[in-house]
Amino acid sequence: MLAGHFATGLIAKQKFPKGTLLYFLIISQLQDLLWFTFHYLGLEPTEPSDAFDATLSNMVVDMLYSHDLLPQLFWLVSVFVIGKLLFKSTQIGLVSMALVSIHFVLDFFSGHMHHLFGVDTMKAGLGLYASSPYLAIFIEAVFSVGTLWYFFREEMKKGIIRTAKNRVGIIFVFAYGIIFMLLIATRSFRDLFSIPEFDLGFNTNMPTLIITYGAMLFSLNYFVPKFKTKE
Repeated sequence: MLAGHFATGLIAKQKFPKGTLLYFLIISQLQDLLWFTFHYLGLEPTEPSDAFDATLSNMVVDMLYSHDLLPQLFWLVSVFVIGKLLFKSTQIGLVSMALVSIHFVLDFFSGHMHHLFGVDTMKAGLGLYASSPYLAIFIEAVFSVGTLWYFFREEMKKGIIRTAKNRVGIIFVFAYGIIFMLLIATRSFRDLFSIPEFDLGFNTNMPTLIITYGAMLFSLNYFVPKFKTKE
């Protein structure tokens, strides 16, 4: 799941304003950010390496340390300590743990296959990206729409005013995430646009994902704080 995780960060900031939006957005995507890091450390290599060949259904990665169930215990403790120390708040530490837990639950229903600890152990996910990518995207779209609806409704209750342009900007960020996944669900960009084989040295899969996550993170951190409150 991509956009749906960011949506949980918005709700966390709304309910617990002592934390910063950027912090909650990062924590909501912690496992994926760890995946990117472990990929470059050679611990979770991701294939195919060429971004133009990659699809949700053909992407292969054993997310042993970032997403498997047992390592989550370590990440839960880590984010609790980080949240508590950064904001001097046990509550923020607990919210951080909740975001990491929710990330795992959402990936269980809409994401890559995870396990207890390693591919030879018990499965801890449906693996819909490989078996039924459009169903996985549908689940994420429904979750994102429902979460955004709740987010905007709660803002209205609190007297928060946003311009139509601002709302569209926020919604577009999530729509972009869903559309991006729809485009690469089962057909690669090479197939879609008849891109010939070539190597520019930077058209690899992981940098493309990092740029996508980074653009969404930047955009949400830009649009979401721009509001007014009724006097």
